[in-house]
Amino acid sequence: MKRKIIEIDEEKCNGCGQCIPNCPEGAIQIIDGKARLISDLFCDGLGACIGSCPVDAIKIVEREAEPYDEKKTMENIIKKGTNTIKAHLKHLYEHGEKEYLHQALEVLKEKNIEIDLSEIFEVPCCPGMKIVDRRNEEIEESEKTEIKSQLRQWPIQLHLVNPKAPYFKKADLVVAADCTAYAYGNFHFDFLKGKSLIIACPKLDQGIDRYVEKISEIIDEGEINTITVVIMEVPCCMGLVKIVEEGAKKAKRKIPIKRVIISIKGEIINEEWL
Repeated sequence: MKRKIIEIDEEKCNGCGQCIPNCPEGAIQIIDGKARLISDLFCDGLGACIGSCPVDAIKIVEREAEPYDEKKTMENIIKKGTNTIKAHLKHLYEHGEKEYLHQALEVLKEKNIEIDLSEIFEVPCCPGMKIVDRRNEEIEESEKTEIKSQLRQWPIQLHLVNPKAPYFKKADLVVAADCTAYAYGNFHFDFLKGKSLIIACPKLDQGIDRYVEKISEIIDEGEINTITVVIMEVPCCMGLVKIVEEGAKKAKRKIPIKRVIISIKGEIINEEWL
């Protein structure tokens, strides 16, 4: 396949090795006194190494190359320890590579490797990624009781549901950010009872470009009555509201949309019709 990848000018390269620390993926090594790209598989083509080269020997080109493989890259990165893992995740995050980031986090999850993500994602545009520790707070407990699930369908992930599925027919629809059901204790009874459900994450889901069109199809094919969008208070969640609003604009059927915002402490902080 043809894709962007780094190219090293051997004439200019002096073998200083300053590019290597800035390539957590491990795509570059010093061999025979020169920096070499050891594998197309490990080079994501984002060019983190370029700015560290004092002789301007590295550039990004577009050429035939093996596809970048995030999972194989993570296998390589994990061997180098926690700091290299963090550098790689931050590198992907800062370049907006959501799909690769999702794959990297899945590998860590599969291998039971815990990483403090607050150091990686604690940036002004996404305060929701900061660590919230409530272990020392007194959290009111209700009397223990068996809570029946109000879920009436399967699947529920937006990228899996069929717009023509019978459970959407003339339904009141809840479109919820993945985290909301965990943050809000009474999610099933306050939001889900008697309704159909779709969940999604505008930050980590793959293929979100298709989501607007899919929401539009669900509204028209299912003859949806209303949509309630339930999101967390973090800025990235607003992307889900935007997706629903854009999908509703494209739909022939015009329906009311309600937005509910949940705090990271599990409280409703805003509820309004848009």
